Amino acid sequence: MRYIQGFRDGKAAAALAAMIRAEAEPDRHYHLMEFCGGHTHAVFRHGIPDLLPDNVEMVHGPGCPVCVLPVARLDLAIELAGRDDVILASYGDMLRVPASRRNSLLNARSKGHDVRVVQSTAEALDLARQHPDKQVVMFAIGFETTTPQTAVAIRQAAEEGLENFSVYCNHVLTPSAIQSILDSPEVRELGQVRVDGFLGPSHVSTIIGSEPYEFFAEEYQRPVVIAGFEPLDVMASIVMLIRQLNEGRAEVENQFTRGVSRQGNDRAKGLVAEVFELRPEFSWRGLGEVPYSGLRIKRDYQRFDAEKRFELAEKPVRENKACQCPAVIRGVKKPTDCEIFGTVCTPRNPIGSCMVSDEGACAAYYRYRRAG
Repeated sequence: MRYIQGFRDGKAAAALAAMIRAEAEPDRHYHLMEFCGGHTHAVFRHGIPDLLPDNVEMVHGPGCPVCVLPVARLDLAIELAGRDDVILASYGDMLRVPASRRNSLLNARSKGHDVRVVQSTAEALDLARQHPDKQVVMFAIGFETTTPQTAVAIRQAAEEGLENFSVYCNHVLTPSAIQSILDSPEVRELGQVRVDGFLGPSHVSTIIGSEPYEFFAEEYQRPVVIAGFEPLDVMASIVMLIRQLNEGRAEVENQFTRGVSRQGNDRAKGLVAEVFELRPEFSWRGLGEVPYSGLRIKRDYQRFDAEKRFELAEKPVRENKACQCPAVIRGVKKPTDCEIFGTVCTPRNPIGSCMVSDEGACAAYYRYRRAG
């Protein structure tokens, strides 16, 4: 299939739905986690839950970088934006995410602080070149998909001697989050989540390849299928997961062969390894402290680390008790289990990150499925 329409064909979807119903054993329940927020939106935008039998349940995972960023880290970005000598460059989906005391980067900008929306780290570098009298800080977030371009920007700044550019690094790693879910079935009061198999993220996997997931298949006996984002990709991947579970297999399979290889993108991985190293600890919203799950800038490039340059220090922050984002991110609850979903908390008035992010589960439910 050469064009997107081919991956959205109604007849093919009906055939795959019939295949899922035939493959799913009636006396068995299947809990399949789509790790990536992009998958969650694809699932609901195309009505895939309505095509699945009742015993095949999709569990929403933490694969939304905006959603998993803890409030304390966002508070530090707002603190940076409040400095007179700083231009804070951020991706647009971070501006409306609520921080502590219902603050946000959008509120900071409304107060006259210099917060700029950029589409890439290259634009942040341009800001540094255009404003040599200012400190330009790139608020870098994302999984392995966006990390290489941040590495390129830091290396470019070093080559140019662009000393008024730095990065506030919040890049996190997909395999560490999966391991946290499998290793820690209970997190404080959030409860337990059952996961029988994973739909692996396709864009992340174009960078890291399918090989890192082999550990989870072998060690935890959970099958992983790397799935594309189109509806037929997702449905075909569900078939593959159900077959593995029925046959007692736990392997890594790659449905998204048109974009993912086993080894991934060696050049991109090399750039990341040159510029970044693992943090011993990093906090995730919904998962808590996850060892070796985040990246920090290496010593050779440390002069471009905003946390070092501005001596940033996290302060403990309490979550809004009414917001169920941590439980939703972990897959323990669905957005509709939250008492403020769709009433107090809406895309126009988001209380939690899951509602404001384009990849958040609450936003997907609100847009495509308001009940059930």
